[in-house]
Amino acid sequence: MSSVLERPTKRPSKSRLTLEALHHEVVALRRRLEDLEDMRELNQSIERNGSKPLVPWSKAKKDLGLA
Repeated sequence: MSSVLERPTKRPSKSRLTLEALHHEVVALRRRLEDLEDMRELNQSIERNGSKPLVPWSKAKKDLGLA
């Protein structure tokens, strides 16, 4: 019989992988990836706008209708 068809040896219950644990890990990795993509976009924007003058916070609030 091929070793591919053999059942893997059981892990101790502490380190046992479950679908739920794998799902949580994938969700966490997706969030981390999104955070990294956001950071990359922010860094690109900072680089692109590096020498342009900044908008004062009071003007930004007014323009956005927050003040």
